[in-house]
Amino acid sequence: MSNPMRNRKHMMASLALASLLLSGCAAAAGSTGPATTAAAPPSDAPATAEVQHPGGHSAAATSPATTSAGGPSEASKMICGQETKDDISSILALKEAPHAVDDWADSTYACTYHLADGPLVISVKESPDPASARKYFDALASRIGTTAPIKGLSNLGFPAYQTKDGSVVFLKDNSTLYVNATRLPAAVGPQKVTPTAFAYQVSTTILACWTEHH
Repeated sequence: MSNPMRNRKHMMASLALASLLLSGCAAAAGSTGPATTAAAPPSDAPATAEVQHPGGHSAAATSPATTSAGGPSEASKMICGQETKDDISSILALKEAPHAVDDWADSTYACTYHLADGPLVISVKESPDPASARKYFDALASRIGTTAPIKGLSNLGFPAYQTKDGSVVFLKDNSTLYVNATRLPAAVGPQKVTPTAFAYQVSTTILACWTEHH
């Protein structure tokens, strides 16, 4: 059975590490402004938890996502870019960047990271406008299982939800960011966090990088 206090500590540890990674993102972006840092989750933050649920798509964007003809936006490409690879390597204490394979289909850019313990799938669904993005975001919730909203400071000001088995979804403008860690083990990385806490950690670093590059 999941331990709520342990889960909350794991989420807070994830946020603390995310904050450190964000300053690296800002430096890489050449930003002159302060790095965006993830705030610690309030007591009403949904509990994190366990194991599986494949596939899925996500959308996230700068405002709005600029989609090149026949391909993903520059913001979407960042999910498979060097900064995200470096962040995942730092979170998992990897000696080298994980192998990643990307794909673009149906206005969705997906990047699958082949980690030693299983695949991590990050995707961005680029919708034509914010209203369409909201419809996609809501429909995705019904497809990936039972979801809980991410509330308070933990949602960084964006609509967001998560599942107990490792999926985290954020909506930003006309994009939906979906981080799917459901096929990873119950304890991920040196911090031994849940797949949901890990997915949340990856999500916040990506959102911060989008903000820094905007």
